[in-house]
Amino acid sequence: MGVFRALRHRNYRLFFSGQTVSLVGTWITRIATSWLVYRLTGSVLLLGVVAFFGQVPTLILAPFSGVIVDRWNRHRILVVTQVLSMLQSFALAGLSFAGIITVTDVLLLQAAQGIINAFDTPARQSFVVEMVTDRADLPNAIALNSSMVNLSRVIGPSIGGVIIAAVGEAWCFFIDGVSYIAVIASLLAMRVAVRPRNTSEKEVLDDILEGLRYVAHFPPVRSALTLLALVSIMGMPYTVLMPAVATKVLHGDSHTLGFLMTASGCGALAGAFYLASRRTVLGLGRLIAVSASAFGVGLVLFSLSRSFVFSLLVLPIVGGGMMVTMAATNTVLQTIVEERLRGRVMAFYGMAFLGTAPIGSLMAGVLAARIQPTGAIALGGVACILGGIWFAVGLPKFRAHVRPIYIERGIITRT
Repeated sequence: MGVFRALRHRNYRLFFSGQTVSLVGTWITRIATSWLVYRLTGSVLLLGVVAFFGQVPTLILAPFSGVIVDRWNRHRILVVTQVLSMLQSFALAGLSFAGIITVTDVLLLQAAQGIINAFDTPARQSFVVEMVTDRADLPNAIALNSSMVNLSRVIGPSIGGVIIAAVGEAWCFFIDGVSYIAVIASLLAMRVAVRPRNTSEKEVLDDILEGLRYVAHFPPVRSALTLLALVSIMGMPYTVLMPAVATKVLHGDSHTLGFLMTASGCGALAGAFYLASRRTVLGLGRLIAVSASAFGVGLVLFSLSRSFVFSLLVLPIVGGGMMVTMAATNTVLQTIVEERLRGRVMAFYGMAFLGTAPIGSLMAGVLAARIQPTGAIALGGVACILGGIWFAVGLPKFRAHVRPIYIERGIITRT
């Protein structure tokens, strides 16, 4: 049961169960959105444009949203963001059922969801500390969060592929809207201690600049976020190009796409459970370097595949490498950051992981139109391998800065 030790905290247990249901719906919608856009247009470029609209608000708003999360009640922010996300999914469903949905509608609603996510992501990441009162369980809670995301990533696309083939995309969006009820109910059922509101007299811009200076001048945070941003820009767009690979390269359909996404999700889930089984944060720096490189190797192999079976065998490496890189980075940041800066640092984490992704999505769409989707995926894989090597070279400096913090917080003892 050590793998699930964070679930002994009531609030976290509630959140974990509610969010798991909701995230299944989210992944159903993700695959349905990609399939809808590709069905309407047949354009890999527009797949990148739609992803850009959905993620660029995080890049723009992250510094501001981090200040809000540090100043306001994180629990209330999450309730609001989940309700708004539910309404966005129902809007997609309504337009689809009416048969009047257009790519423009999808772009606008994706942008709306991106604005919501810009506040939801740092609030959700920072709120973990309030749900898990024993800091020794924090790394486990972060790993379980990742397993929750990736379990839904395994289940959601496969369900979405079946629903799309049977009754169309509209029902996918409707089911996603209904799934938000679970996480909203779990948040409302929590017993949350009143967190004193930060009544800082500083201007918002001053707080933003303080967060920027911390991230820019503290080498462990700077290097971890730089690698994560590189991996997100160059590697993650493979998911945007997946519909084109499933149909044009592997000659499949929506079921093929669902299986490919599920294979990637299985690897990510395995990586999440591995992290949850770890009882120490020591060694995570080396793990970040290895996993980023493994992600890149998996992408290169996937780009070379012309076999559905071989693709299914390679994609777990891709999913596992990406998930471990993301979750291990999250854990390191959460264990070394100062509490007063947590919201801002996690906002920059969201910017590095999600906010930079639209740049990669747009680049991938343009590259795929010129050198084919597989060429764009291979280029991203090579970049991730080089990023992992760069991070590994800088590990001695990384450890020199982190070690005193771990000694001060009792994570390791002075020897």
